[in-house]
Amino acid sequence: MQIWNRRNFLKVAGAVSAASLAGAARAGAETGKRIFTLSAQDEPAKPVAANDHIQIALIGAGGQGMGDTRSAVQVQGVKLVAVADCYDGRLARSKEAWGDDVFTTRDYNEVLARKDIDAVIIGTPDHWHKQASVDAMKAGKDVYCEKPMIHLYKDGPEMIETAKATNRIIQIGSQRVSSVLYAKAKDLLASGAIGKLNMVTASWDRNSSMGAWNYTIPPDASAETCDWPRFLGTAPKIPFSAEQFFQWRKWKAYGSGVAGDLFVHLFSGTHFVTGALGPTQGMATGAIRFWNDRRDAMDVMLGLFDYREGFNLSLRVNFVDGGEESESLIFTGSEGTIQIGWTGLTVNRVPRETEPGLTIDTFPKAMQEQIETDYRKKYPPHSGSAALAGEEKYMLPKGYSDQYDHFKNFFASVRSRKTAVEDAVFGYRAAGAALLSNLSIERKQIVRWDPDAMKLLS
Repeated sequence: MQIWNRRNFLKVAGAVSAASLAGAARAGAETGKRIFTLSAQDEPAKPVAANDHIQIALIGAGGQGMGDTRSAVQVQGVKLVAVADCYDGRLARSKEAWGDDVFTTRDYNEVLARKDIDAVIIGTPDHWHKQASVDAMKAGKDVYCEKPMIHLYKDGPEMIETAKATNRIIQIGSQRVSSVLYAKAKDLLASGAIGKLNMVTASWDRNSSMGAWNYTIPPDASAETCDWPRFLGTAPKIPFSAEQFFQWRKWKAYGSGVAGDLFVHLFSGTHFVTGALGPTQGMATGAIRFWNDRRDAMDVMLGLFDYREGFNLSLRVNFVDGGEESESLIFTGSEGTIQIGWTGLTVNRVPRETEPGLTIDTFPKAMQEQIETDYRKKYPPHSGSAALAGEEKYMLPKGYSDQYDHFKNFFASVRSRKTAVEDAVFGYRAAGAALLSNLSIERKQIVRWDPDAMKLLS
């Protein structure tokens, strides 16, 4: 049996691909732990050629859409040329942010009809993700679609088939799939750094009004400044509501609740790190515990999921957690843990015992002596003392943005025509797994899922 001391563990921890890590440098050290700083992806060595420039449009210019666009245009050779949104104020703001020459419209079909647009960012409410993506791909545009990829289960197969039929690149916007931090965790797990994985515990907690989706409503919000019929789309037809227009995540008609907003990130990270395709079954519970403001999306949700790879996944989102916002994924193995947070990951290795030990003090003394003699023949004492592995920390560099890396990867796929790092199949597997939670709560039962065929079984 190999004795896992500190030197052996560091050898395993360092046995990771340079491509996944993009380089790791020693940042400092302290007693009992080592600290490394991960490097961001390398930038292109030379300017982008003129024929490799990419012109993009934004469909859905809310907070997420505009944030996505700010990251996208930082990538070399990318330019925003058009914006579509159902609120006039956001169209005006788009011109302020990106120039008067940016074309703006309420109708995204006018954007898709333009020949000078190569790709679109879809930052609409969830219930528009499928239709906007399908329309864009059929118009010859590559697509970056925000998570969750689907609002309804039937959306997934249609988006996957459209991508295949049109030969378009589609990437889903859960940026952890492009993070150097998650790449490091993936390599560590694959190297055996924590032994055999048996559980993943993930959470994303908040304790603020804004974190609970109570976004600011502009004073000019009205049926005149907002294209309410277009916003509703396939949702139930109701009179104009500024609250539902600007705070749409709070309603199931437009969003997917905490499952689609946050669970899906945790699923994406788990699937990327472990290589798993999805759970075989799941169950969830939740309620509105604090934000009683006419919403019908829960503010507390817990989920449990089984994976055929031999681990269980436990998820939690709490919008009234009594503390600061936090995100954490803990991968628990037979010999240690990997914990991923906002700024880095920690590997804490406690090697398995080399002998089972004895509980014999309640036996007669002569029997104790015989048991100890036999025990030492089977488990002879080791020479020297093997130090425990201790703790390893891998930190993100200051100012690092996995969102920027996710867009850089997307545009690399647009140029090369190679499959995106988070294509429609990956996106559907993550979103399909996440929405099991909503279905389980609705049905009050365990829901079964086929991760290969990506189909509900019950």
